Amino acid sequence: MRALTWQGPGSVEIAEVPMPELRDPTDAIVRVTSTAICGSDLHLYGVLGPYMGRGDVLGHEFMGVVEEVGAEVTGLQVGDRVVVPFNISCGRCWMCSRGFYAQCETTQNTERGTGASLFGFSKLYGEVPGGQAEYVRVPHADFGPVKVPHGFADERALYLSDILPTAWQGVAWANVPDGGTLAVIGAGPIGQLAVRSARQQGHAERIIAVDLVDERLELARAWGAQTIDLREVDSVGDAIRDLTGGRGADSVLDAVGMEAHGNPVAEQVVKAVGKLPGGVGQKVMETAGIDRTAALLSAIDGVRRSGTVSISGVYGGTADPLPMMTMFDKGIRLAMGQCHVRQWTEELSEILFQDEDVLGVEQLATHHLALSDAPEAYDMFRDKRDGCIKVVLDPTR
Repeated sequence: MRALTWQGPGSVEIAEVPMPELRDPTDAIVRVTSTAICGSDLHLYGVLGPYMGRGDVLGHEFMGVVEEVGAEVTGLQVGDRVVVPFNISCGRCWMCSRGFYAQCETTQNTERGTGASLFGFSKLYGEVPGGQAEYVRVPHADFGPVKVPHGFADERALYLSDILPTAWQGVAWANVPDGGTLAVIGAGPIGQLAVRSARQQGHAERIIAVDLVDERLELARAWGAQTIDLREVDSVGDAIRDLTGGRGADSVLDAVGMEAHGNPVAEQVVKAVGKLPGGVGQKVMETAGIDRTAALLSAIDGVRRSGTVSISGVYGGTADPLPMMTMFDKGIRLAMGQCHVRQWTEELSEILFQDEDVLGVEQLATHHLALSDAPEAYDMFRDKRDGCIKVVLDPTR
């Protein structure tokens, strides 16, 4: 079958790889009908390159049709449409029984000291072949996949795999008080869905979106957010305070993560580490790795005293300097981590699978391309060319 494979830093290509097969009685084989490129995929394209192996199959946002099920998968049958969470969870362990699915003890990568395995996401998270492919083996299919009703376009359900529950959780964890202000740093796909999630959750009276790309700022405004253009301000924190009576936002969501703009020195270091040979690069990341923390520092600056900073953007550094005195003095509360996707899928399914597309998910993607176009699409998405906000790939093309 065809799949998108990692070939080196900044290099991916379509390759013929073996068809997946059932290994465990709780597996399923899914024929992929839609798969998306996520901002996290770009981390593998760059800074997390030392953890990748040549030929690794990428992608963790996908959905499709069940083609085969293992003997212990009783909740699915051949022909079911499903969307698959990006983290692989058993649903039964101590962590899963408490809703902490991203920390599943059955699929945790204890040798790496990391949480639940993820589709298409490097040696750090289990090296499980991903969903930018024609077919995928889905472990723990007795729990993970979410059934999708017939009659809806794929994109009504596709983002349940990752970015919609990630945005929803980020807003929920931001603890916005009734009538409060939420600032969203980064208006990419997760930031866009965070703006919409905040409207749907109903606590925020004012939403501020921060970015530097015209199309992203315009789209955020279309969903009711005030915007701050990074190109027009010297300080994001000052700009947020100017809009909030000098106090700052009640809650700030960092929807950017480790590859934020704003520190050219850190940017060059991050790029250099991503190009180091595997073993060397891993050692650097695990002992002295740093992130570009401009988005997080803006969040810390822009939140009010005793406010909450929620971090949905991915970070991978181990030696990041943070302004601890400021954070302590302001009494900031931090909430962060991989999304516990299955914690939110029932609630979000009720919102998604009604006649009206209330979250506008069917219009989020700006580019619909064939799987064979994925290498060019990665570059376009990374470089934010051609108004690109979100790319959906069709493996049947």
